[in-house]
Amino acid sequence: MCRHLAVLGPEAPLGASVADPPHSLVRQSWAPRRQRYGTVNADGFGIGWYADGDPRPARYRRAGPVWADPSFADLVRVVRSRALLAAVRDATGPGADGEAAAAPFAAGPWLFSHNGALTGWPGSAAPLVPLLPAAALLRLEARCDAAFVWALVAHRLLDEGDPPGRALAGAVTTLAEAAPGSRLNLLLTDGASVTATAHGDTLWYLAGPGERIAVASEPYDDDPRWTEVPDGTLLSADRARVALTSL
Repeated sequence: MCRHLAVLGPEAPLGASVADPPHSLVRQSWAPRRQRYGTVNADGFGIGWYADGDPRPARYRRAGPVWADPSFADLVRVVRSRALLAAVRDATGPGADGEAAAAPFAAGPWLFSHNGALTGWPGSAAPLVPLLPAAALLRLEARCDAAFVWALVAHRLLDEGDPPGRALAGAVTTLAEAAPGSRLNLLLTDGASVTATAHGDTLWYLAGPGERIAVASEPYDDDPRWTEVPDGTLLSADRARVALTSL
């Protein structure tokens, strides 16, 4: 369910990563090649990006399918950035939250996306509610599993001071214990680094050429340098390196 992508590299139009490649995220919204669950990602989409000199990212999100939004095509053609995170959504269940339920979610310098589903939602998450302060629950953007997952990650990042790898790995462990069988591919960036988990769905990365890294649910082209991340893995990357460790 869902497809997502994060890119760090030299400044380029957003569309160079999300719209122009032959198997881009836009095409994956209706014709994904490696999606294990669901077939069409038409329940919303979003993109977040960073402007030089501003640590807080901008976002553009909508509730409908990305192919039906001509403004998105214009946006990604002319806006340029060195870092982005984008996603197309296949909702876990019906809801009325609209674009508020579409990734990327954001807080401070962070952008976040969840590709997967929390088994037994929302009942399975109930025992985890005491882990969050009341203010975090009141800040939930949407009543969906991805927003709750983000609340757990954001609490670890911003309130407990965890580094991104520990925040994602800890959230995955907590959620998997509460809801066995959940798919928890998480993607996080602050514009300088990318951290991701492969837990129940596909994850790939492409390093180079130059100071460029792309991390995605599936390759957006047929470049042979795309590398699949094994399930049960934490990926940590910046423009110079990629590290894989066991969750």
